[in-house]
Amino acid sequence: MSLDTDAAHRATVDRAIDAVWRIESSRLIAGLTRHTGDVALAEDLAQDALLAALQQWPASGIPHNPGAWLMTAARRRAIDVRRRAPMLERTHARLGAEADAQADDPVHALHDALEDPVGDERLGLMLMTCHPVLSREARVALTLRLLGGLTTDEIARAYLVPEATVAQRIVRAKRTLTAAQVPFEVPRGAALAERLQMALEVLYLVFNEGYAATAGETWMRADLCDEAMRLGRVVAALAPDNAEVHGLVALMELQASRLRARVGKDGAPVLLLDQNRARWDWTLIAHGLAALRRAEQLAHRAGAALGPYTMQAAIAACHARARVAADTDWVRIAALYDALYEAVPGPVVALNRAVAVGMAYGAAAGLAAVDALMADAHDGAALRDYHLLPSVRGDLLAKLGRGDEARAEFLRAARLTRNARERAVLLGRAEAL
Repeated sequence: MSLDTDAAHRATVDRAIDAVWRIESSRLIAGLTRHTGDVALAEDLAQDALLAALQQWPASGIPHNPGAWLMTAARRRAIDVRRRAPMLERTHARLGAEADAQADDPVHALHDALEDPVGDERLGLMLMTCHPVLSREARVALTLRLLGGLTTDEIARAYLVPEATVAQRIVRAKRTLTAAQVPFEVPRGAALAERLQMALEVLYLVFNEGYAATAGETWMRADLCDEAMRLGRVVAALAPDNAEVHGLVALMELQASRLRARVGKDGAPVLLLDQNRARWDWTLIAHGLAALRRAEQLAHRAGAALGPYTMQAAIAACHARARVAADTDWVRIAALYDALYEAVPGPVVALNRAVAVGMAYGAAAGLAAVDALMADAHDGAALRDYHLLPSVRGDLLAKLGRGDEARAEFLRAARLTRNARERAVLLGRAEAL
């Protein structure tokens, strides 16, 4: 094999391993956590298995069942750890006995590792990392890391905080769970309700990272969207009378219905108003609208106002019901954003509200809302390095015929984004001006 051919082969295998890891990592870590009772050890074992794959698969080829191979490698590594560290003997006694018996049977090993008394180990992992012993910020960061497979950089950008801060939160969170001996379980009753809100927030962020990837060469990560929706439906089955659970499921399904239309044939992003709506998934829209009706009915029955996820789902429903972009009810969307900001004020909600105001009442009104946001000491400061702020402002300036100013905003947005596809779109808009 020539050097060029060998390099190409290695690159192909590395891409395959990366794809397998994105699919299997949360499943692998969840299974190992259930058996070891130690989330930090489980992640270490999973990383060791990944390293083994990077070393062996280029020569041996991708195995028929890569997830089973990784699980077997992780279990063998656990045996080594147990044997080399007698102090861990009791912690890993059951793991070692099972792994010794199953190490040569990867399919059996994977089946056993994924068997869960409540039906979904990844849900158990999510609720473990949403334990109240952790701070709110730590719960979100750790769950996104372990369940969503996001890097510390991706989590930092999703939350608009420094990467070092996220890294510290993750390390401390794992230590805290281990020290507190938090069990791997799906709680019931009041304990489940206590963790549910944070679990919903985590699913929301995982979905958003899949819907619009913060970094990398791809515009979207559909695997994250699918995983968030799958877990959302599991949570809805566990808490059928919780309006916000159904609201979040509705929001994710309505947003995901547009995935096929959000990229062109060349992989470039296609903005909402330019999308071919015939490519939207109308079955998923029907499911989302049904979940929204369920959420609204539950809130009404309880005499409660609509929650933030249900309000966002109602916004998504305005788009879903418009067969052509011109039929979109932007006045209703702007009103829903007003209500959403009252319920959960924040810089990103304020920016989305400004977009809706611009669409409902004209670009000048939208620009005024954006400029007021930029002048706000809190929200404006939080959005200082957020690429969508200059992107939105550039769009409004372009509609007002202020081309030079709009071009400068698009160039600034291109410098701020970490996503290659999005950068290309922004540079193209700047060039067009």
